[in-house]
Amino acid sequence: MQSKIFRLSPTLPSHNNNNNNNNNRLFSPLTNPKSLGFNPNQSVSSKPRNLIITTAASSSSSNRSSWSLSLSHTKLRPWTSLPEPKTTTCFEVQATSSVPESANEDNSSKLKKTLELGLLFGLWYLFNIYFNIYNKQVLKVFHYPVTVSAAQFAVGSVIVLLSWALNICKRPNVTAAQLAVIFPLAVVHMLGNLFTNMSLGKVAVSFTHTIKAMEPFFSVILSAMFLGEMPTLWVVGSLLPIVGGVGLASMSEVSFNWAGFWSAMASNLTNQSRNVLSKKLMVKKEDSLDNITLFSIITLMSFMLLAPATIFVEGVKFTPAYLQSAGLDVKQVYTWSLLAALSFHAYQQVSYMILQRVSPVTHSVGNCVKRVVVIVSSVIFFQTPVSMINALGTGIALVGVFLYSRVKGIKAKPKTA
Repeated sequence: MQSKIFRLSPTLPSHNNNNNNNNNRLFSPLTNPKSLGFNPNQSVSSKPRNLIITTAASSSSSNRSSWSLSLSHTKLRPWTSLPEPKTTTCFEVQATSSVPESANEDNSSKLKKTLELGLLFGLWYLFNIYFNIYNKQVLKVFHYPVTVSAAQFAVGSVIVLLSWALNICKRPNVTAAQLAVIFPLAVVHMLGNLFTNMSLGKVAVSFTHTIKAMEPFFSVILSAMFLGEMPTLWVVGSLLPIVGGVGLASMSEVSFNWAGFWSAMASNLTNQSRNVLSKKLMVKKEDSLDNITLFSIITLMSFMLLAPATIFVEGVKFTPAYLQSAGLDVKQVYTWSLLAALSFHAYQQVSYMILQRVSPVTHSVGNCVKRVVVIVSSVIFFQTPVSMINALGTGIALVGVFLYSRVKGIKAKPKTA
């Protein structure tokens, strides 16, 4: 039995465009072999039979490559072809940025938020400094802290009403049940500012804020009594330098008197009572309000509570006639009082805005730094005499406050059986 071997070998290009149609057919796998003159059942002779298959070149219709298809008894020869025209393929490479646009937008958004937060902290400290300086100057010449406190709440109430009337802030729809919950918060808020002004009228600004560094002490005690939150050993350990530092500073304070001391302590008690009441009463999400709205309502309530008490306790003492009779500069007292009231409302408003953006621990650390800034600035402005022991005690107390703000988030490990 004879084997049939196909050999496809190139021949010279054909330049005759008028050849037989059988010689110009394009090679295709689907082409019937019989149409090419090849019969697989026919015996193969020794003389090869050549079939010319023409393929069209890509460059021109006149250039064609011819292939010879023949049958042979010899071995299979490899495929060979005429060299094809060289073509050059061009690739265009375009460089693109490796960082997506969304990542750039996220980075710019984070930078913007960081700058806004830094600005808020700066304003918080600045308004605090102005409040303590102007407030102290008023209380040094006008010894009516209840009237001063009422005036500060009056200015704050005007700001709140204007912001609602001008749609700067959305006016809230508050129910009677919500007002009943907010009422005790307004009471302790009003008392806290009143006791702070009473202390500032009796002792130096630096000493008042040194005593107010004991706020964490009252926070731990009240939380344990009313919320059942027992402090960890870390928290108790951080309270020791606070109490020791305040005691050391009080022993060497030049302006020390018991009225100013206990007024500052009462301010600590009422301010921390407000925080505890907020946790205990504002527990339902449907009854809760955002911090800015809550502060606005508390400001209005505080003024309505303190205004009648002011007339009952101190009478009407803030009139131009009374100030002139007391030998005071009316314009100067009014200017200082207005600046103090604006600064008071502004620093508390900014404080609530910061609390909406950061965690309570970060806010506590910022509050500790704020107290340091207020103490240092008041000592420089009022030229308050500070002894070495007094400075040491103040520093120890502030370090304790910083430690407390860092460790109060550490929770005790559950006991295992």
